[in-house]
Amino acid sequence: MPITLTWTDIALRLVLTAAAGALFGINRSEKGRSAGLRTTLLVSLAACIAMILANRLTLPAGPPILTNPGDPLRIPLGVLSGMGFIGAGAIIRRENLIIGVTTAATVWFVTIMGLCFGSGQLGLGAVAAVVGLAVLGGLTWAEDLLPRDRRAVLVLTVSSQGPEESAIRSRIDIGGFHALPRGVVYDGASHNAILTFDVNWHSRRTDNTLPAFLREFAADPAIVGLNWHEAEPA
Repeated sequence: MPITLTWTDIALRLVLTAAAGALFGINRSEKGRSAGLRTTLLVSLAACIAMILANRLTLPAGPPILTNPGDPLRIPLGVLSGMGFIGAGAIIRRENLIIGVTTAATVWFVTIMGLCFGSGQLGLGAVAAVVGLAVLGGLTWAEDLLPRDRRAVLVLTVSSQGPEESAIRSRIDIGGFHALPRGVVYDGASHNAILTFDVNWHSRRTDNTLPAFLREFAADPAIVGLNWHEAEPA
């Protein structure tokens, strides 16, 4: 870190932070995540500016009354704590599904990256940006190859002559699928029963083959309605 902090140094740190933060934001925006380009830019720049402020207050050019070797640690720690709340806001829980964890981790990561650039550790900040982007963009293929737990919601509308819940479960629990009943609703007007199941199985994310039991249910005249919705990955 230089002994004196010029406006040229400040501009360089801000430009590098903005460029790296924009790359992370583009990655998140392309994937339709809530924390996109503007969020990652603001977060990384805020962290960078906070660290520049810490430098200005501790270097000889800063106000003498605030020159204290212990002061710089308080600002980045406060920034990290504050960004933790933003990251927590990006995490959404929908029943048993939690999404947004990667986005929250990205917000946390670009904060630390901004602190690196803001403190003058340009090399470390650049390495962090390269590694972070490699993890976000380069490891997608590895996730596609690895089998993972998947979950979907199956809603069946069964007529009065239709199969019982236990019989339906036995037809689903084949080939690695497992059905967990969520509830039954009876329609007195049509005498139909609406059964909801959580279906879990293990396969690759890129495997979009419909389960065989869906075709069986669709062809069953006793099942008058079928809705299949797979939960989005985290």
